[in-house]
Amino acid sequence: MMVEPLPILERLLGNSGYALAVTQALYFVVSFVVIYVVGRLTLIPLVSRFLDRRDVERHAKTPLLKLTRFGVVFVAISVAFGFADYGNFLTSLATIAAAATLAIGLATQDVIKNFVSGVFIYTDKPFKIGDWVEWDGGSYSGVVEDIGLRVTRVRTFDNELLTVPNSQLTDGVIKNPVAYDELRLKFLFGIGYDDDIERATQIIVEEAEAHPDILDDPAPSVRLTELGDSSVGLQSRIWIANPSRSDYVKIKGDYVTNVKNRFDAEDIDIPYPNRTIGGGLELTDVEGMVEATGDD
Repeated sequence: MMVEPLPILERLLGNSGYALAVTQALYFVVSFVVIYVVGRLTLIPLVSRFLDRRDVERHAKTPLLKLTRFGVVFVAISVAFGFADYGNFLTSLATIAAAATLAIGLATQDVIKNFVSGVFIYTDKPFKIGDWVEWDGGSYSGVVEDIGLRVTRVRTFDNELLTVPNSQLTDGVIKNPVAYDELRLKFLFGIGYDDDIERATQIIVEEAEAHPDILDDPAPSVRLTELGDSSVGLQSRIWIANPSRSDYVKIKGDYVTNVKNRFDAEDIDIPYPNRTIGGGLELTDVEGMVEATGDD
């Protein structure tokens, strides 16, 4: 035969509301501890193993486990209130929680927006830690050092740390030049109108083929793309493998320097813009100005 704890407490403490309150408190504490311990020992390890199987990175795994722990506590409290028969209290608590949720939601719209954007970054994977990225039309660029659920931290090439709200990286266009194994570089060489276009093109291609870090396949190419005021524009297109910011800058700098030296050696001009200012000045009432000067 089952023995209810409430009659026992009523006999010990007397048939009063105090006995009921103590009984409800015991139900609450015991049920909360049991559910919380079971959740910590079973659910959290299961979630951790699931994230490991999905190859979730450490910076993403940590906040997800924190959310799981919070969920365990929330469920334990909710179920414990039910066991303790705190019905009226739960109703009041639900009303207060709804009002608080609305107020918090209105006050933290940007935080929620950045959080959702962080989830999209984890799922869409437009970039990863260590990638060189550019955004806001190229106004900002750097190497991604950390991706959080609210902000992403980027180290610029001047060794400055940018803390960027995730929504800024999902609402606009973000460029990831190192997303693939190969990257095409373009550079516009300007030569004089009197220079040999075919010879200049040959030099540009030869220097690309001679550079050890420029790929032969796809092959370098040159196109006449511009007829400027003082120069003819020859655009060179080359490809590099395993791109990074340092490789990009170094290879491009070496290549352009080598072409410039070849142009100088073979008397191919690299003109600079010239501006000719024409016109004249017309003076009126010169005699009056002379007389005024003489009077002084």
